[in-house]
Amino acid sequence: METRSFADYLRTLDDAALISLFSHRPDLITPVPPDVASLAVRASSAPSLARAIDALNAWQYQVLEACAIAAEPFTEKTMAALTDKAALFVIPGLLERGLIYQGKDGFYLPTTVREVLGNEIQGLGPQTVVKLNLKKLDEAPPAAQKALEAMVWGPPRGTVADVKKPGAGVAWLLENNFVVAANTKTVLLVREVALALRGGKLHKELQVQEPTLKTEKRDLKSVQLAAIANITTFLRWTEEILNFWAQEPADTLRSGGLGVRDLKVLSAHLGVDTSCAAFIAEVSYLAGLVTIDADDRILPTTQFDIWLMQTPSARWQSLVSPWLITSRVSGLVGKDESKNVAPLGPELDRVSAAPIRKLVLRLLSENPSVAPEFNSFAALATWHMPAKRSNGIPTDYLQWALRESEWLGITGQGVISKYGLELLAGGELESINEDLPKPVDHILIQSDHTAIAPGPLEHEIAQELAILAEIESRGGATVYRFSEATIRRGLDHGRSGDEIKAFLKKTSKTPMPQPLEYLIADVAKKHGKLRVGNTSAFIRCEDASLIAQIMNDKRLDLLSLRQIAPEVLICQHDAGDAMNILRSFGYLPAGEDSQGALLSGPRIQRAKTKARPPRIIGEFERPDEIQLEGALRALRTGEKSSHRQSTMRNIAANALGSLPRTTANETLDILADYLQNQPATSLSIGYADNNGLVSHRIIDPLKLSAGSLVARDHATGEVQSFRIARITGVAAI
Repeated sequence: METRSFADYLRTLDDAALISLFSHRPDLITPVPPDVASLAVRASSAPSLARAIDALNAWQYQVLEACAIAAEPFTEKTMAALTDKAALFVIPGLLERGLIYQGKDGFYLPTTVREVLGNEIQGLGPQTVVKLNLKKLDEAPPAAQKALEAMVWGPPRGTVADVKKPGAGVAWLLENNFVVAANTKTVLLVREVALALRGGKLHKELQVQEPTLKTEKRDLKSVQLAAIANITTFLRWTEEILNFWAQEPADTLRSGGLGVRDLKVLSAHLGVDTSCAAFIAEVSYLAGLVTIDADDRILPTTQFDIWLMQTPSARWQSLVSPWLITSRVSGLVGKDESKNVAPLGPELDRVSAAPIRKLVLRLLSENPSVAPEFNSFAALATWHMPAKRSNGIPTDYLQWALRESEWLGITGQGVISKYGLELLAGGELESINEDLPKPVDHILIQSDHTAIAPGPLEHEIAQELAILAEIESRGGATVYRFSEATIRRGLDHGRSGDEIKAFLKKTSKTPMPQPLEYLIADVAKKHGKLRVGNTSAFIRCEDASLIAQIMNDKRLDLLSLRQIAPEVLICQHDAGDAMNILRSFGYLPAGEDSQGALLSGPRIQRAKTKARPPRIIGEFERPDEIQLEGALRALRTGEKSSHRQSTMRNIAANALGSLPRTTANETLDILADYLQNQPATSLSIGYADNNGLVSHRIIDPLKLSAGSLVARDHATGEVQSFRIARITGVAAI
């Protein structure tokens, strides 16, 4: 078969070549095209070509540029002359990706490739339409040589005051057609002259070999210890942030996302900087552990409770897996040029995020046991993904990917860990469960209202301590601090003072200090003496002196309190706001319902709506072998069907003139005769639609039924019913 077009070339490819094409460019089978002609259109479209070109390394990109400036059809010899002999090893890869294709007399490019590469490929201007005497370049006057030197390696444009009155050098170049006028103030160096001055080479410097990566050797044991510590820490961070939001949900911004103030509160609670807190929140959001509910509050989902019951390896994998494929970039939060970008907000998507992240991890996995030096790592990453259309990989994206890999424990001390390698290989990750320190079931209470957890605590103990104390410092051991506010929080959650003491005595390996017992007893005694409910809010207290103290407290003027009884005050604030204001000034109120019952009990909140993880933008996953083979079968079947339909249309068109016009009765008699005497004959019929337009069909008649003909339509392969009254004529094929 002679190759006349890109579609013809695709039709000549065998199954292995098509599977290779689909593997390199999965967007071509998402969804599977109906036939090869549709595949050719999709493969030649600018978006698909842009994705394929962005996946090339620097050397492949340079060879493709050479293909784009060469006259078609071009040969391997032409490519070697424009670049280097090593280009011969790149051309098969470009063929596999459908970026060039082979004809009878050489290679061609799909028409849109040049458009995607840009107008001035590698700084070259337009081709000339006149014959040039390039030998005269040796005779160029000094002014002309200076102009040529400025334009030879691009950009090919030069500015003049007036092209009709140029200087001596430009005038000589215009006279010899070495430059052409683009407008009254701009001249362009023609392509043939630039290539001649470059010595027939397209690029000033070829990037045949990838840059050398500078590295530092790390002790493997130290790497694994650092990685498992990072995993432990990140799991603890995630649990802490969701427990925090379960008790004190954050409100979202109008535009969506977490506000700066709430982010700083979260950062202070975790003891990390805001960029790390934003990343933890984002990963929880991606994993479906947190969502924004109908009231615009950020709350943990019921999935969080399931997550807490899973093994550490399953919990870690559920966090890392969506991070690998997401198009969201949490590193943008807090940057000066992106002031309106917020965690969990809609502005974090970047198309190149996931490919850059995967490239970083691939390069790290190809260089195990060593920590890369960043500048050389950035140069290597840029060689693998030059992304010329977007001016290369942003350095920040590489730094963020490396930083986030360290936070997650994919790397330790800058080196990819065994857990990261297992993750990328699709392993079970059981080594995480084996290597994590075993949880402890006790704490050590100190005399200064603190308690030390000598390791990761068992889940139930950790959850209880999260209510009764604040984390003061983290590390191999966690330090918790008890205070009036934390004890009050435990009482608000339904614990009594005696229950708090019993829990701490049971859990602590050291005796409970007397000052802590006094603190718990004192707070428990005061708790609930003052009560707040809704009127908008009422405040009730049996202690008249406390009522008098509140009424005389100038700090509480903002509540606009009014005394309606010796033991009752009312205000226009909501009960929750009133309690928060009273607590902020040292009072210890408790909630009360309309029946006077004390509202204390667990205040752990969950979102009522299902998790809505953010969408992923701009990514096509590489299909597996089953998907590739299924797409190939569908394409081959569709191509056969399209070919058959085209053949049937030609046959029907040829039969157009031979179809006799018949009445309904005549048509019925003819069809009955064919069914009785020649049942295996295919027929061409004219069939009128509702508007009276006649189309021609190729059919296999099956039977006559109630004024209709039941037949198999060759074009669709389906059995259809044709009304006799609408059949305008019948002829045998």
